[in-house]
Amino acid sequence: MSRQSRAHLDNVDGILLYDKEVGISSNRALQQVKHLYHARKAGHTGSLDPLASGLLPICFGEATKLSQYLIDSDKRYLTSFKLGQSTTTGDAEGELIEHSPVNVSESELDQALEKFQGVIEQVPPMYSALKKDGQPLYKLARKGIEVERKPRAVQIFDITVNAFSDNVVELDVHCSKGFYIRSLAIDLGEMLGCGGHVVKLRRTAVGQFHVNDAVGFDELSAMEQPQRLEQLLSVDAGLYDMPAVNLTDDATFYFRQGQMVRTDTATEEGIVRVYNEDLGFLGIGELLSGRRVKPKRLLNTNM
Repeated sequence: MSRQSRAHLDNVDGILLYDKEVGISSNRALQQVKHLYHARKAGHTGSLDPLASGLLPICFGEATKLSQYLIDSDKRYLTSFKLGQSTTTGDAEGELIEHSPVNVSESELDQALEKFQGVIEQVPPMYSALKKDGQPLYKLARKGIEVERKPRAVQIFDITVNAFSDNVVELDVHCSKGFYIRSLAIDLGEMLGCGGHVVKLRRTAVGQFHVNDAVGFDELSAMEQPQRLEQLLSVDAGLYDMPAVNLTDDATFYFRQGQMVRTDTATEEGIVRVYNEDLGFLGIGELLSGRRVKPKRLLNTNM
C-alpha cells in the first residue's frame, strides 16, 4: 500500500454486526467491509465457512483488542443436514463419497441428538482452519493428506429439531466456542447409520448479538460514510454481561500506567469492565481481593 493510500485510511473504532453472505470467506468479507470504512485496523471474531451465512461481528480499531472475548462467546446456528449422503468435506461443497438408505424415525432422531447435548468430546474436521505445523488443515485435506486430530471438549447448550422431511433435518443449535457443525453432521450420520452432511448453515447469534440486528454488504454499500459509522456499536458492546467497576481520576491515571489500583465499586472478584466517569470505557481489568483492580487490556483513551 502506498503512502498516499495509507494517508486516506481512518481511525475507526467500534463493532459492526455484519451479515455475511454465502459464497465468500470470512477474510474476504472482512476486507470488503474494511475497505468500505477506509479503516486502518479491523478483524473478525470467528470464521464462517464460505458455505455459511450469518452473523460475523467485525471489530474496528480499539475494539480489535477485545475481539477474543467475542471469539470465546457461545454461538447459535440454524442448519440443515442431508441424511443418507456423505461427502469428502462434510458439507455440500465436497464430493459425494457414499449414499445410504435412511430408515430413521423422528423419535430415533431425537434420541440420537440427546446424546450430543451437554459437554462432549468432538474431533475437529480436516476441512477446518485449525493448523498443523503452520498449515491449515483444509489445505492438507485438499492435497489428500489426513492428520490425527485430538478430540476437544465442546458443549451443546440446546439443540432443537425445527423440521424433518425428505431426509433433511433442520436444527437450531446453541453451542460453545470451538464447536464444528459439520462434525455434528458427520457424527450424527454415523450414529444413525446412514451418513450425513451440511447443506445449509447460518449463524444467528454470537454471545448477546443477534443476526436480526446485522447489516449486509449491499445495504452497507448503499450508505454514505456518516450513516455507516452510525451502524457501529461501542467498543465495549460485546462485554455487557461482564461486571463493571468505576475508578476515580487518580486511580485512572495509575491504572492506565499499568498499575494495580483500588475501586470503591462493589462486585465479585474476576474479570471486569473498567470505566472512568469522564473518559468512559478504559479497558478490561481483573478485580482481586480488597477491591484491587489489575489491568489486563487497556484502550488508548485520550485524556
